[in-house]
Amino acid sequence: MAKLLQVELVAVEEKVWSGQAEMVIARTTEGELGVLPSHAPLLGQLANPGGVRIILPGGEEVAYEVFGGFLSVTTEGVTVLAETVAPVTPAARH
Repeated sequence: MAKLLQVELVAVEEKVWSGQAEMVIARTTEGELGVLPSHAPLLGQLANPGGVRIILPGGEEVAYEVFGGFLSVTTEGVTVLAETVAPVTPAARH
């Protein structure tokens, strides 16, 4: 079985999305960043507005528009902390 990322997308008021993913793509102030399992730890500032796409096992994608915040990659997974989060794809609205 392929290795997966543990991902949490958190807004100020609530946890928006949590689960396992094949990849996370986020727009940061340094440009678009793709994170795969075993990525080196990093901390990035999200672009404002920014976008976060989560590629689920099997290839389905959920996408969100985010405002303010950071992307943190650790050995445990990926955490996106944003001031506000708005779903873009239908799957993100669940």
